[in-house]
Amino acid sequence: MQQIIVDISISPDEWIKLYQGVATDVHTTARDGRSVRFPARILSRFYLRDGIRGSFRIVFDEAGKFSSIERL
Repeated sequence: MQQIIVDISISPDEWIKLYQGVATDVHTTARDGRSVRFPARILSRFYLRDGIRGSFRIVFDEAGKFSSIERL
């Protein structure tokens, strides 16, 4: 299993664009410096009134497919 740790800050306005499908992926930089892109839908359970903020561990399988996400 591969994993990345990302620090994310998505405002409510940005999240609406993701939710409506205007944008479908989140582009960010992992703490180790890698540029990563993943489907925004994996963050939906972490959405609060003020958007999505925090550090997350995202786990991928050997084929690079999403496996799980957790807030740190």
